[in-house]
Amino acid sequence: MKMPDIIEETMFATCGMNCIACYKHIAARNYGKPCRGCFDEPQGISFDSGKLTVCHECDIKNCAKEKKLKYCYECKDFPCKILARMENSYNERYDESIIENSITVKEHGIEKFMESQREKWICPKCGGIISIHDFYCSECGSGFVKE
Repeated sequence: MKMPDIIEETMFATCGMNCIACYKHIAARNYGKPCRGCFDEPQGISFDSGKLTVCHECDIKNCAKEKKLKYCYECKDFPCKILARMENSYNERYDESIIENSITVKEHGIEKFMESQREKWICPKCGGIISIHDFYCSECGSGFVKE
């Protein structure tokens, strides 16, 4: 799957993750089941349409939905224990911070954040998407070392 020219705002997840670089999103796209993001609800399409089971059962997304929030950073409890667990995992495994992502979006807007994410996760060899989870390109299979 090639990196789009513009990453849709719906790919910014409730938790602060950029879903376009998620290996589950990439795999779902490759199998014709595209995810449209946590809160993309076009008329007639259910909240979890096109999502993998792990996304249906996401405690963070479901918490925000229950509180009628779009993003965790809108919550008075931000960052909460649920988000902190995911933050720790992402820091340790992928050297990424979903909390920093959320703060960046809150302060500078989703559009600017997604522009920077596009540059960060585009394969310089073929224009595919580099997965945040395994650092392999979705198109050419090139592996990258996290800087």
